This record gives sequence, structure tokens and C-alpha cells, in this order.
Amino acid sequence: MTLDPHATTPRSEPILVVDDDHTLLDVVSRYLTHAGLRARVAASGEAALDAAAEQPPALVILDLGLPDMDGLAVMHHIRDRHGVPVIVLTARGQESERILGLRLGADDYVAKPFNPHELVARVEGILRRTGPAQERQHEPLDFGELRIDPQTRRVSVRGQEVRLTTREYELLVFLARHPGQVFSREQLLDIVWQYSFYGGTTTVTVHIRRVRAKLGDTTGAARLIETVRGVGYRFQPPAASDLSR
Repeated sequence: MTLDPHATTPRSEPILVVDDDHTLLDVVSRYLTHAGLRARVAASGEAALDAAAEQPPALVILDLGLPDMDGLAVMHHIRDRHGVPVIVLTARGQESERILGLRLGADDYVAKPFNPHELVARVEGILRRTGPAQERQHEPLDFGELRIDPQTRRVSVRGQEVRLTTREYELLVFLARHPGQVFSREQLLDIVWQYSFYGGTTTVTVHIRRVRAKLGDTTGAARLIETVRGVGYRFQPPAASDLSR
């Protein structure tokens, strides 16, 4: 591999590359370094979560086919806690997996095998379009009567604080950060409860019911969480005209 000799100074935040293929990790990290980006690698989902917790990355390149964890759960965990863009890597032909990844918040996808130059170009393009992700991650979410403050993990309705359990909060925040998108109970179980929970989908239904009840059942805040019959749930924010009333 011939590299251009004109290298730039690496960024302070690393690009986190997650894949169980050590050859791929080596090649991608070298191309990123050559482009003036600092790379950090992880060969498993657990290692990726540890690396992101230790130092939030500027962007994550994530293989969905990890040996120890579901890649979509890893993506959700990192995006929820660090608010960084994610490029997912998938095996060529796994169209349904790529589509699901994009629907769940991935910023882009690359099918294997891929050209490292193209991958770096996609990374640079996303970094140009996105600002400081950490700041965006902590911005309050306002939906009429409902306000979610990720900085303090507080939820309020009409100015009154609503006390949610950790799982209830994570479920509400995930839905609120994907407005208009429908998620099945199975998807919510995989993403919010992640790989450590082995219960049935009934727990999702129960938690949705509890969140609605705590938001006030018949208030506008509770009605933001819609049931899509035969499919799952959707967070449907009010129209801009409704918010101004």
C-alpha cells in the first residue's frame, strides 16, 4: 500500500474502529492516520463500549457482526451516551441489516469488501457536516408539554418533574430521538435492554404503559407515544403550530 507523504496533524478525538477482523482494523487505522485522523480500535462490542466510555470518539466505524454483542445494541449505547456519528459496516448482500441500521440512527453504511479511500472520504464528509457531537447530545428535547434534559437526565411535564426508572428513561429518550419512526417490541427489547436481558417482549409493553402513566396518561405528553397496531410504537411529536400554542 502506497501512502501519500503529506500527512496532517491528527484530531484530538479518535475515530473508533470496531471489528473483530484484526487485519481490517490495521488497514483502516493506517488510512485514517494518513488522513490526519487519530484512530482507536476495538475487536469486540465490550471493548468498544469501554473505549468510548474512556474517551468519547469523534465518530465510530462499527461492524454489525460482532462476536460478543449485537452490533445495533452497541450503536445505540454509544449514540445514546456520546451522541457521535456512526458508520456501520455490513457484509455485502445484507440489505435488511443495513436498512435497519440506518433507521436506528446510523449516519452511513459501507458494505464489505470496501475501498479504504472511500471509507475515509465518508468519515471526512460526516465530520464536516456534524458539529461538536457532545454539545448536541446534551441539548434539551422539547415537545410541547414534555421536556427531556439529557444533561441532568430529568423529564418534566408542564414544568413538573416526572421520576422515571433508568430503563423507562432510556426507552423514552430512544423513542424521542427517533421521531416518526416505528419500532417493534423486539427491536426495542434488543436496543434498549441490549444483550444482557433475556425476557420476553411483554416487558416493553409494560414499560411503555408505565411511561405513559407517569407522563399523565391523557396529557399531550403521554399521547406522544403512539401504538402502531400490529407493529409496535412510534414517538410522534406535535406539529410546530401546536408547540407555539
